[in-house]
Amino acid sequence: MRVISLCPSNTEIMEYLGLSDLLVGVDDFSDWPDSIATLPKLGPDLSINIDLVEQLQPDMVLASLSVPGMEKNVEALQKRGIPHIVLNPQSLKDIEEDLIFVSEVIGEKERGVESARQFRLRLEKVQLQGANVYRRPSLYWEWWPKPIFTPGKINWLTEISEAAGAINIFQDIELASVQTDWEDVVERKPDFICLAWVGVRKAKVQKSVVKKRPGYEKLNYPGDDHILILEEELYCRPSPRLLDGLERLVNIIHK
Repeated sequence: MRVISLCPSNTEIMEYLGLSDLLVGVDDFSDWPDSIATLPKLGPDLSINIDLVEQLQPDMVLASLSVPGMEKNVEALQKRGIPHIVLNPQSLKDIEEDLIFVSEVIGEKERGVESARQFRLRLEKVQLQGANVYRRPSLYWEWWPKPIFTPGKINWLTEISEAAGAINIFQDIELASVQTDWEDVVERKPDFICLAWVGVRKAKVQKSVVKKRPGYEKLNYPGDDHILILEEELYCRPSPRLLDGLERLVNIIHK
């Protein structure tokens, strides 16, 4: 089959399934695995070149609604009659189910069932560790700095926090993404600040951005080790790579 992925998380699902060799084109932001580097790039996720998608004659396009605005890609695929499915995972369970869904569509259901099983076992192993920790630190996740956006209750990072034996300080808000302000964050007194800015590489994120904010000193951190600069690609994309991020997080906050 000739498969096209229109967002990084879909591309990563294909790799997790061991089917990335079927990809014939990907969006501009897909950057993993390395084997896709030479594939045709179809534009950024919100401005996909549908003409080029059509020219590649895909048997299946993996579309997504993980970012607001992606609806127009789906509408264009529908208008042209291009075979596609639409993924919109909001939880770890959704990701597990999408592994099976994608593999079924591609005709590799058994591969998907096994991949989903391995995903679940790996998650459960970390969850068991997290359930036995002595102290559950509170985490403030920041995935955009200005204005501040942070995950709420209906988000995989709340699940990741819990599995790691920690607590998302905004888990009380029944939203996937919360726009708030720095004063609210300070009042909630997180034990750790987790910076994972969407689309921004780790090397470009500086702790000084947070340390210069008014009221930072009220958090009473002994140093800046409680500000964590994390790989956005391991925390901000709804793909199986979240488990890589989870395992790294456990080692950081419980060392």
